[in-house]
Amino acid sequence: MARKMNAVCLKKHRADRVRWLCIQVLRKEVAVISILVEVWGEYGCFTRPEMKTERVSYDVMTPSAARGLLEAIYWHPGMRWMIDRIYVCAPIRFMNLRRNEVKSKLSARNARTVMERGTGELYLAASQNIQQRAAMLLRDVRYVIDAHFEMTSAASQGDNSGKFQDIVKRRMDRGQFYHQPYFGCREFPAQFRRCHELPPCPRELLGRRDLGYMLWDMDYSDPQEIRPLFFRAVLQDGVLEVPARDSGEVRG
Repeated sequence: MARKMNAVCLKKHRADRVRWLCIQVLRKEVAVISILVEVWGEYGCFTRPEMKTERVSYDVMTPSAARGLLEAIYWHPGMRWMIDRIYVCAPIRFMNLRRNEVKSKLSARNARTVMERGTGELYLAASQNIQQRAAMLLRDVRYVIDAHFEMTSAASQGDNSGKFQDIVKRRMDRGQFYHQPYFGCREFPAQFRRCHELPPCPRELLGRRDLGYMLWDMDYSDPQEIRPLFFRAVLQDGVLEVPARDSGEVRG
């Protein structure tokens, strides 16, 4: 009787193991299916980090900005957005603008002191810290983001790629988002919709254009030392190919 019970338990364990392996395979297969999102707006500013005072935008949207835009539409700890390529669907046009910005920021030390003592000011008066700065922006921007997502270790047993894909597509079709998507700065809102057909490439973007080194994303693996990552951006016929993190093209 004991042998029979052990055999049944072993058989059940093997079946559960096979079922788990099938789920993992299905997750990986579904995860590589691309999701195309068309985004557009009046202005955009994807600030170059080498410009310390005045804001100067990259020529096109950065992969990190595209990831942030998609996370505004749908984010879940069990998935991670990966940008594959960005299609530039409008001519690259720059404009100069002077804007009011706050020149100061709250100090963590001051905030901690106020919390411990129970008295003090935990705010910034914009009228006292306002400063005009010049910015070189992009205008009349339109892109198609080609992306997929990968499952993370934070995914629960009931999470799978098919479930997340259905949620993402449904939210895009309904125009739902957690917070307003934007192009680099919150004052430049972005409109979005699911892309079913790629727009034609603008004539002036045909050919090869070297954009130099561009911000790929930030490396948050070490919270004590957050590092920027860069890659050599090349626009080929209006398409910016985004390399994978482990491709050797991403440096930081």
